Amino acid sequence: MEVWKLQDYMASLRDPYQAAYQEIIAVASEDGKQIELIECFDCIGGGMWVAKHYAKSPLVTCVRVVGASIRYHVTPGSVDLSLAGSTFPAGISGVAVSETEISISYLGIGGGGVGASICRAGAKGVLRAETTPCGGGKLAGSTLHLRRRERVLIGIDDTDTPEAGATWALTHNISREVENDASRYLSHTITQLFPVARRTKNCVAVAIEFATTEPEVLINNVQKLVKKYTLSDKTGMVVFRGFDPSPLEEYAWMAKRGEITLGDMDDIKKYIDIRIPGSGIIGAAAAIPFYTKFDEALQLCGNP
Repeated sequence: MEVWKLQDYMASLRDPYQAAYQEIIAVASEDGKQIELIECFDCIGGGMWVAKHYAKSPLVTCVRVVGASIRYHVTPGSVDLSLAGSTFPAGISGVAVSETEISISYLGIGGGGVGASICRAGAKGVLRAETTPCGGGKLAGSTLHLRRRERVLIGIDDTDTPEAGATWALTHNISREVENDASRYLSHTITQLFPVARRTKNCVAVAIEFATTEPEVLINNVQKLVKKYTLSDKTGMVVFRGFDPSPLEEYAWMAKRGEITLGDMDDIKKYIDIRIPGSGIIGAAAAIPFYTKFDEALQLCGNP
């Protein structure tokens, strides 16, 4: 039986002091004043450490953990960070937006500097990066250049029948199928609606979220696959393009708290693009503003 020595084990590690991020994505509002930075991590401890400390950066307005990702709302600008070991060891020091790119600058000390430099520079989604030497107690950082993408939220409902199908599974599989370098699949959220009498069983709708540089290509591809695989003649597919779907929230809560009709959608039609017009659009539109708000989305507000 072979006995491994410590030095043999260490030699087998490609980069023993680097825990690379899997993917980094940036989404901007139309005016470029609001940016969401999405970092997909592999090391959960590192991700939680970063979320705690990066929230102290002046350019960061909100930090959320969503699955295996950290989401930062950041504002454009450049700041000096008063870094200090243990209390504020790393953060975001710069955010710049152009027509096609979003650049993020990071800075950290010690292990925070390793995370701020080489751990991010090689992530999927990084077009190019400038880094400084890191490790030990060094002050180090990087500037990452990412594609500027827009958020597309697609609500889908009523693709199944009492005999077969499941909308949540179909939407996830379609999302994986259409995903490519131009369109990244970010999230899948199931929203519990008011359990009306005319329902398949559970009365839920689904919102799928993408960050994309080719919104029309993406939307058309999803639409084609929904039409191909739906089992129902009531299928609804609704699209919201934009950074923040909060104008749909009041309507969405109505759909969770009681039975509504197509007429109740009149006030929100200016915000959405109806791609498949079956009666399922009622629930499809209601799912959109609950994207990544899983506790609220799954809340059951009433019984028939």
